[in-house]
Amino acid sequence: MTRTSSSALAGLGAAGLLLLPALALAADGKPKLDTGDTAWMLTSTALVLMMTVPGVALFYGGMVRKKNVLATVMQSFAVTCLVTVLWMMITYSLAFTPGSAVIGGTSRLFLAGMGLDAVNDLAKTIPESVFMTFQMTFAIITPALIAGAFAERMKFSALMWFMALWAIFVYAPIAHWVWGGGFLGDWGVLDFAGGTVVHINAGVAGLVCALVLGKRKGYGIDNMAPHNLVLSVIGASLLWVGWFGFNAGSAVSASANAGMAMAVTQIATAAAALGWMFAEWLARGKPSVLGIVSGAVAGLVAITPASGFVNPIGGLVIGIAAGVVCFWSATSLKRALGYDDSLDAFGVHGVGGFLGAILTGVFAVEAVGGEGKKGLIDGNAGQVLTQLWGCLVTIAWCAVATFIILKVIDAMIGLRVTAEEEVEGLDINLHGETVH
Repeated sequence: MTRTSSSALAGLGAAGLLLLPALALAADGKPKLDTGDTAWMLTSTALVLMMTVPGVALFYGGMVRKKNVLATVMQSFAVTCLVTVLWMMITYSLAFTPGSAVIGGTSRLFLAGMGLDAVNDLAKTIPESVFMTFQMTFAIITPALIAGAFAERMKFSALMWFMALWAIFVYAPIAHWVWGGGFLGDWGVLDFAGGTVVHINAGVAGLVCALVLGKRKGYGIDNMAPHNLVLSVIGASLLWVGWFGFNAGSAVSASANAGMAMAVTQIATAAAALGWMFAEWLARGKPSVLGIVSGAVAGLVAITPASGFVNPIGGLVIGIAAGVVCFWSATSLKRALGYDDSLDAFGVHGVGGFLGAILTGVFAVEAVGGEGKKGLIDGNAGQVLTQLWGCLVTIAWCAVATFIILKVIDAMIGLRVTAEEEVEGLDINLHGETVH
């Protein structure tokens, strides 16, 4: 086995190699594609794409003010298109082809050489075209999540530049470090479907964006209540359904491991929704619709890195913890620190992703994750420290690189709309359209 595939086994993630069954080989020694695995991965890819459009688009779109709803859904749709083209041209190769411990190679730039019979060493039972597209959907949703932190105040031109540069210089390297044969995988960091690569990455980038852009005009004074929570409920529901492709699809096989990942995802999501709901009920006297759907998303986030390694009890505990902790981070912590994370990208994805990654090191069990993939409760206390190091490296690179990208864009074209445009609304000023 090559060094790349060996480190991928250690790094796990959406590649999910450690859970692949023994590879059947054809008579000529080449990997034999599995039609069941391929069918499941085609389905999972469609489910994960649905998480961004329409899932994130509707979830975020319902939470902003009416004058900014079109601009918000436009962000998700435009990011989907932009990242798709960049993935084909550049970032897939940098993330998932053999290279160094820091970055992948250039062998798949513009998907050169990817024919019908191509197979990536990270997923040998499915065509490389399917593996590439599945990973593309992860690359799409991650920057789309960031946009929730600076909703209602960034220029559309600045957003497009930011998302393109961030996809190349932040997402691609971190995906390689964890899943593509990089050094975090070699360290033994466990991230089944994106606690570090997707959620900590997006959450930290969102916090940096919120701090650099500053607060919305009238923040803390004007009424900034969501304009249509029905849209947000529909969006959150689509995220919940699509997340089965996200987590269970990360087994990269139609297997018992995919089934367990699906089960713990459902359990953790429901538990987190109830955890947030009851925490809010106790703190504020009423359980809100926004609260229960936000809790569900927090549970989905937290179980993501753990979904291929924990049993149902671990999923239940992670879910409850995520609901309560993310309620605190999206309310009390945000008020205490005074930043304007418009739609709680950091409070849910950053904090929830970090919590889930650390708890993976606690609740991972070898009986589910496979040989050597075990955490504190299974006799490997050192895994918690390994998880912590993985989180800290991700946070450091993401924060520094995101800050530099924002500052360069600000110096070149400016990041923020004018005060007049912000007050009137982004829909009419950036896109020349209104909802009604």
